[in-house]
Amino acid sequence: MEALQHKIDFSVIITATNANPNGDPLNGNRPRENFEGFGEISDVCIKRKIRNRLQDMGERIFVQSDDRCDDGFDSLRARAEGSAALKAITKGKNTDRDVYAQTACAEWIDVRSFGQVFAFKGDNVSVGVRGPVSIQQAVSVSPVDIVSMQITKSVNGESGKEGKASDTMGTKHRISFGMYVIHGSINCQLAEKTGFTAEDAGKIKQALCTLFENDCSSARPEGSMEVCRVYWWEHGSKTPQYSSAKIHRLLHIAPKDGVTAPKCFDDYAITLDKLDGAEPEVIDLL
Repeated sequence: MEALQHKIDFSVIITATNANPNGDPLNGNRPRENFEGFGEISDVCIKRKIRNRLQDMGERIFVQSDDRCDDGFDSLRARAEGSAALKAITKGKNTDRDVYAQTACAEWIDVRSFGQVFAFKGDNVSVGVRGPVSIQQAVSVSPVDIVSMQITKSVNGESGKEGKASDTMGTKHRISFGMYVIHGSINCQLAEKTGFTAEDAGKIKQALCTLFENDCSSARPEGSMEVCRVYWWEHGSKTPQYSSAKIHRLLHIAPKDGVTAPKCFDDYAITLDKLDGAEPEVIDLL
């Protein structure tokens, strides 16, 4: 496989309509927001969706969701110990950490992409892998309006007097509309260490373009989450002329004149500054 020879930066514009993009378990599963009222989607949530899409493409994934397990292992430890390749090079305290890391990266695409810590209780050795793909948490362009809805059950959960009645109350939360921007990068130096290739980068791009396929739930009904546009900067060398921060700042998004409460993608004006030698591939998915 061809080694990654060009630093990559990317930005992804997504929208959420009457959905909960990422609930906060410490706040009643309300959509995440910062103290200024802007919506947030954690980087962990985004990586989970990328892993799911890679898994749908037939790739081997180490950090699998329990409901999407495809190899019969019920934990990360079981998956690591069940790998014939890792078992062949594991020698207790004498295990070569570098060989272990290289083997794990070859086994699972998410390990060589995002990195992973292999440290399980009782093991004699722990191994850490730094991945080349880094993703920032997504932040909404405008403050989000969180709507809460009271719901009731239509049937008893259990029979008898001890069971909760069918009129037990509950709450669902959503935002009416929000446009979020994801920024990320792929580092060539770390890619060399994990064996991350240009082909792997193409799979990450494909996963970003289809981020919400097979991701529907009661909190995110089918069609409520949409990837609108992907900007993919491929630099001319491993060490680029411009920093990732400068590349990400090229993208400007603001509500159009006269729009006080944006309700769709077209309510925003999107502009992209230019830099010599930094022309992105723009993938419009609307």
